[in-house]
Amino acid sequence: MIKKTENKTLAQNKKARHDYFVEEAMEAGIELVGTEVKSIRAGKANLKDSFADVINGEIFVKNMHIGHYENGNQFNVDPLRPRRLLLHKEQIIKLGLFTAQKGYTLVPLALYLKDTKVKVNLGVVRGKKDYDKRDAMLEKDAKRDMDRQIKERMR
Repeated sequence: MIKKTENKTLAQNKKARHDYFVEEAMEAGIELVGTEVKSIRAGKANLKDSFADVINGEIFVKNMHIGHYENGNQFNVDPLRPRRLLLHKEQIIKLGLFTAQKGYTLVPLALYLKDTKVKVNLGVVRGKKDYDKRDAMLEKDAKRDMDRQIKERMR
């Protein structure tokens, strides 16, 4: 019997796709405490200004806000604490080489459930200039207009 895995997205970093070109993305586990998992499942995670850093051969996500779990009382931890990502050593070395290049950084793109585990979609990104952002917005508007016209003609 083949077990079908379904990914349920819990939080997305929409600003990352607007501000950066995503060069590569990879799935990583994340080290959390129980109340953080419950809080993420309740939708209290924010990835907006978060980023990842390679420190002493480990990757940590910083500035990821996970709100307090209401029923967690003494077990709640700091909402902005650095959280370790779980990757293989070869993956960490590869990501470290990417970030050593000028202009590249690591940004969490999404938090999602895979089976019962919380996973992070970690992207290697390069910053966009203002004119790149304007071009992307123009393309998006043009596509939306074309889709709207096609839909109207189908009626």
